Amino acid sequence: MPARPDYWRILTQPLIRQNPVTLQILGICSALAVTTTLVTSLTMSVSLTVVLTLSTGIISAIRRHIPDSIRLIVQIVIVASLVIVIDQILQAYFAEISRALSVYVGLITTNCLVLGRTEAYARHHFPIPAMIDGFGNGLGYSLILIVIGGLRELLGKGALFGIQILPLADAGGWFTPLSLMLLAPSAFFLLGLLVWAIRWILPEQAEASEHPEALRPEPAE
Repeated sequence: MPARPDYWRILTQPLIRQNPVTLQILGICSALAVTTTLVTSLTMSVSLTVVLTLSTGIISAIRRHIPDSIRLIVQIVIVASLVIVIDQILQAYFAEISRALSVYVGLITTNCLVLGRTEAYARHHFPIPAMIDGFGNGLGYSLILIVIGGLRELLGKGALFGIQILPLADAGGWFTPLSLMLLAPSAFFLLGLLVWAIRWILPEQAEASEHPEALRPEPAE
């Protein structure tokens, strides 16, 4: 009898130790593109987490009926169908946020994180573990987006969720917004610093050097 999966470990591993963004460097396009504000970061996070959780469950449930020759096509069709539903919901009820996210909601279909988990995990496990794995990876992805989005909005505008937190110098306060934080390069800087910080705290995540130092010749006696 196979051992029962450790659901708690499956759920929590992708948060830090196996985070898909900082460790596996997956899904960074949207992580860098939509994190100008906390609202867009949170919306993108929820959208991807829902799509990832549902798609892994569906693909796991029908995995024995998908021919290997067309498995990627089937996976993309399932993910794209869910993305269309999410996109229509955003356009109907959150039009302003939908416009801010632009094409990036649609690009969830080709997000390497989604396809990576459906291909690597959902195809080989039962629906419940697959959905827990998808939800955990969605939370790990969301954690990075929310941290970067919060820092960019706070440092770039002095606000969070559109609410002014730091008093602006123009209004008699002390804070001068850092406009660089609202530009695309700042996301690279923040993500790089975040990856460095995590790998400094958890040295086991650091990649092995591709060019080990040459052995020093022993001194002649």
